[in-house]
Amino acid sequence: MLSPDLKILVVDDSKTMRMIVKKMLRQNGLKNIHEAKNGKEGLEKLRNEKGFDAVLSDWSMPVLNGLDFLKAVRADEKINSIVFIMVSAESLVDNIKAAVKNGANGYITKPFTKEKIKKELEICF
Repeated sequence: MLSPDLKILVVDDSKTMRMIVKKMLRQNGLKNIHEAKNGKEGLEKLRNEKGFDAVLSDWSMPVLNGLDFLKAVRADEKINSIVFIMVSAESLVDNIKAAVKNGANGYITKPFTKEKIKKELEICF
């Protein structure tokens, strides 16, 4: 069972998608949910706000895409242990392999359900 106090960062350039993911997280009992509109903003939040447990990040975003965001998180020793789950419409095997190779803890393809998000988080926690 997931702790309702897990601090989650949802990163996606689509405001609608951020709202959908946040709603699904709340439906799974999570309460401490934050958001960022791209990888650059997400990286700044992770570095400046303490206590994040997990990131759910889109792959395709302007400014700093999901893969480069993941690489930056894993390269920063202060935040590199945060659980990182890629949430993307990109279901190409090469993309999934690249995400896993660069330290993603999970990969969820769109469309997805609240149960799929819960399952991925439970695997990590």
